Amino acid sequence: MAILDHPPVPPQSDPAGESTARGWRRARKPLIGLLICLLLLCAAALTGILWLQAKVEGNLQRLPDTFSGLTDRPAKPTSGSAADAVNILVLGTDTRSDAPTTGAEAPGWEPGQARSDTMLLVHLDGDRRSASVVSIPRDSWVDIPGHGKGKVNWAYSFGGPSLTVETVETMTDVRIDHLAVIDWDGIKALTDAIGGIDIYIPETVDDPAHGIRWEAGRHHLDGDQALLYVRQRYGLRDGDLDRVARQQAFLRTLLQQTLHQELRKHPEQVLDLLTLFSKHASVDDDWSTTQMAKLAASLRNLRSGDISYLTVPTDGTGMVGDQSVVRLDPSRDRDLWRAVREDRMGDWTKDNQDLLTPDVVR
Repeated sequence: MAILDHPPVPPQSDPAGESTARGWRRARKPLIGLLICLLLLCAAALTGILWLQAKVEGNLQRLPDTFSGLTDRPAKPTSGSAADAVNILVLGTDTRSDAPTTGAEAPGWEPGQARSDTMLLVHLDGDRRSASVVSIPRDSWVDIPGHGKGKVNWAYSFGGPSLTVETVETMTDVRIDHLAVIDWDGIKALTDAIGGIDIYIPETVDDPAHGIRWEAGRHHLDGDQALLYVRQRYGLRDGDLDRVARQQAFLRTLLQQTLHQELRKHPEQVLDLLTLFSKHASVDDDWSTTQMAKLAASLRNLRSGDISYLTVPTDGTGMVGDQSVVRLDPSRDRDLWRAVREDRMGDWTKDNQDLLTPDVVR
C-alpha cells in the first residue's frame, strides 16, 4: 500500500474569475438602470410623437402640392453650411372672406379669395445661431410666371401657394424649403395668446382709412389694435414701406416676448410654440410635424437678439399705369440673395447696416 508523503492539495481558487464575477455583480445594477432609462427615453420619444400628432397635426391645415408641380427650381446646396440652412416663405394673407383662411377649420386657398398682404423670407443659418427675416413689399413689381409683370402679392390670388413659391424663387434664385401661411385672424389670436405686445410710436400719426390717431409714446396692443397697427399705410410718410417696417417691429416684439430666454433653458416652450402656431397656420404638405419639432429644437440656442430684420433693397415707388408699385433695386438685391443662398447673411448684414430695420419705426 502506497504511503502518502503529503496531504491532498485542495482545489486552487481562480482570483481572476472571482474578480470578474464580482465586477459583473457590481456593474449589473447600473447597467440595468441604464437599460431602464433608455427604455423610458424611447417611451418618452414615442409619447412625444403621439403628442405632436394629437396636438399639432390635428390643428394644421395642409396646403397640397405646394412644390410637386414646380420645375426648373433653384438647386439646394449640397455641401457646407448652406446645405444645412433652411429657407421658409411666410405669407400673411388679406382674406376676402369672413371665415378664417388658415388653421384646421379653414377651407384652404381659393382663386381670387386672398392676396399675400405680407411676405417674409425667413433664413435660418446652417449652424442655427442666427437668422434673418427679409420682407418683400407686397407691391413689388416682379415677373409672375405665366402672368407677366405684376405685384408680387397677385401671385397668391392667381395661383395660390405654388405660384407664390415659384414667383419668389424666380425673383431670388433662392430655393424655398417650406411655406407657412397665416391670416389676420391668426395674427390677432397670436397677439392675444401672449397677452398683447408693447409698441413704441416715435411721433403722433393719423390713420385716415380707419379714423385712428396713434399718439406718440408706448402702447400696449391687444389683437384688434395690433391688426390696425400692422396694416396702416395711409398717413405714413413712406406708405407701404413704412407698413413693412411696422410689421417687422411687430414680429420682433412678438418674438422678444415669446423667446425672452433661450429655448434650451425652457424646452417645453418648443411644444407650446408649435401648438400655438399650428392653431393659426397652414403649411406645405411636405412639412411633417416631426420635422417641425426637430427644427424648433435645433433653434434652442437662438435668441431674439440673433435675428436680423430687413426689407429687400428697393429703388423707391412709382406708377405702372394706374398701379402704385415698389421698384426693386437689382444691383443690391443680387448681393442679398447670393448671401442667402451661400448662408453668408451674418457678413452681409455687417456690411449693409443701413438696410436693417431700426429698433424704432414710424
